[in-house]
Amino acid sequence: MGADAISIDGFECAGHPGEDDTPGLILIPAAADKVKIPMIASGGFATARAGRRTGARAEGINMGTRFMCTRESPIHQLVKERSSPTTTRNRTDLPHHAQHLARRQERDLDKSRRNGKGRRQVRDVRELVAGARGKMVYASGDADEGIWSAGQVQGLIHDIPTCAELVSRIMREAEAIIRSRFEGMMSGASRQAAE
Repeated sequence: MGADAISIDGFECAGHPGEDDTPGLILIPAAADKVKIPMIASGGFATARAGRRTGARAEGINMGTRFMCTRESPIHQLVKERSSPTTTRNRTDLPHHAQHLARRQERDLDKSRRNGKGRRQVRDVRELVAGARGKMVYASGDADEGIWSAGQVQGLIHDIPTCAELVSRIMREAEAIIRSRFEGMMSGASRQAAE
């Protein structure tokens, strides 16, 4: 039986966005040209403007990092306040690419040994990148506890609203974008008719 929908993750996505380094701006429209089932776009979405650029080719968007920075999110407040594009690291030297935040573990990872291709072996970094350590960061707010996933979209996050406020804002932005485009199309059509 086939899938009912598919999620397409651009390289901006948190966690393990894939080995191909293809950003959503390219990947999502390319996938939309090929995929015949509903598509959910992931990676880099925090505002309606971002959704307009790439998500418009999909039936929906997925916002993980953005919803981490909401009042209802169960993670520690200090983690929510660390939204900064300069703190996201894209580790292509790990056994699987990863986008995450860390401090002390970054230094330890940099000291760990690499294989002949410049990548680290899973056995050499397992303790440093363990998911259990990332969970401790979410609970304690102490960035030195471990590595935790966060997407590049952090650069667009400047507040910690409620989920309702966030969704309402995005809907208002989307409606304004649609209205503006529609009015632009109508005024263009009026000009052509007058000529």
